[in-house]
Amino acid sequence: MRIAALALALVVAAAACSKINEDNFRKVSDGMSEQEVLALLGTPTESSSVSVLGISGTASRWAAKDAVITVQFVNGKVRGKSFDRAPIK
Repeated sequence: MRIAALALALVVAAAACSKINEDNFRKVSDGMSEQEVLALLGTPTESSSVSVLGISGTASRWAAKDAVITVQFVNGKVRGKSFDRAPIK
């Protein structure tokens, strides 16, 4: 079961790699819904959420071989984003 889940995660990550680029990063704008970002970038590599006093926050990260996009959502809307080039090894 664990191996199947890992294999599925790797397939999803490989499929998302082509979407993780500076052009798509520029298309993400404040106020976009989480669903709109998912349609643009695909399933995030990792995501964490918290909810306090009726306010929900999510930080999602899309990692590819050469780039990383991080988007912060507040109540399901984009409130911040960053783009980083992966270090060259």
